[in-house]
Amino acid sequence: MSRILAGPWAGQMLADLGADVIKIERPQVGDDTRHWGPPYLKDKQGNNTQDAAYFFCANRGKQSITVDITQPEGQEIIRQLACQCDVLIENYKVGGLAKYGLDHKSLGQLNPQLVYCSITGFGQTGPYAKQPGYDFLVQGMAGLMSLTGEPDDEGGSPVKVGVAVSDLLTGLYAANAIQGALLERHQSGLGQHIDLALLDVQAAALANQASNYLIGGEIPQRLGNAHPNIVPYQAFATADGHIILAVGNQAQFERLCDALEQPQWLENKRYSSNSARVENRQELCGEISQLLQQRNSQDWLRLFEQQQIPCGPINNLEQAFSNPQLQARNMLVKIKEPRSGEIQLPANPINYSRTPLRYSSPPPELGNDTESILSHYLEYSAMDIAELRNKTII
Repeated sequence: MSRILAGPWAGQMLADLGADVIKIERPQVGDDTRHWGPPYLKDKQGNNTQDAAYFFCANRGKQSITVDITQPEGQEIIRQLACQCDVLIENYKVGGLAKYGLDHKSLGQLNPQLVYCSITGFGQTGPYAKQPGYDFLVQGMAGLMSLTGEPDDEGGSPVKVGVAVSDLLTGLYAANAIQGALLERHQSGLGQHIDLALLDVQAAALANQASNYLIGGEIPQRLGNAHPNIVPYQAFATADGHIILAVGNQAQFERLCDALEQPQWLENKRYSSNSARVENRQELCGEISQLLQQRNSQDWLRLFEQQQIPCGPINNLEQAFSNPQLQARNMLVKIKEPRSGEIQLPANPINYSRTPLRYSSPPPELGNDTESILSHYLEYSAMDIAELRNKTII
């Protein structure tokens, strides 16, 4: 019972791992992201379908059933499903489902083994609990945007990450939390309520930047593509573009000095250790920049790779998905889709040695599985289903 990204991302992860996932959608409308186009999925004749490409990123392997939960008959369908299912994922506003009798307290009484996962912007408690939360807002509020972008003294400003990382991370935390609750249920025999907030997740995922502040006592600043604790570890301009240098230890820096024909840097106290390089990052990186601008990107990448210096290009998505490493890792999956014939999606990056993931079905058409779910899971008759359709409950 979730839409857009965080909840659907968790559901897709569980579907990839083999779960049967039923996606509850609003009749006629469905998940908001079905309409977030262009681009839209094209059919075999090249015409736009009703589903935007965005929807396809987070909904494979699911069955879609349309239910109007504002109506008593629709609420009863959800209650009956909740009695049969292990997990319910929802991202309604705090208290939003209670008026329909579909909150954790109500459904937990019907099925004490139910794992009920609520995803909101700010959680079920606290002064912001009732406020709507969106990924963009959370990236700002949790401090991520204060770390992302070029420095102020270089004319920069705060920038959000190019994908909705707060939503995606919350979806991954949700999938982990759900599996943890299911494992605990083997011992207790009981389900429980999982309370996940985008703001909490993004604060937790600040990782080393958070510990730099909480332990080091200094507020990190925007450094563009540079690393706060390692130098040189950033993007550099070349004669024809940009490349990334990621010098993570002293041996790699020594090889860099050799490759750039700058052995004196090793004798320079300002550059001789990583701590010194962090203190003198602007001067060192300025010298590296002048050198790298004398040759093109491929020349430098070839040289650095030969010297075993971590480096790489900055690819667009066409270049990324045609990368031979991603192709060798089978990171593109083709799935049959009835309208277009076939779609291509990024694969799940999990590789099990014994039980490889299987992609059972494409993201579903709106309400495509309504009748089969009602008849097979809940044993509704054809007459029952026809009556619900006439009332636009489904």
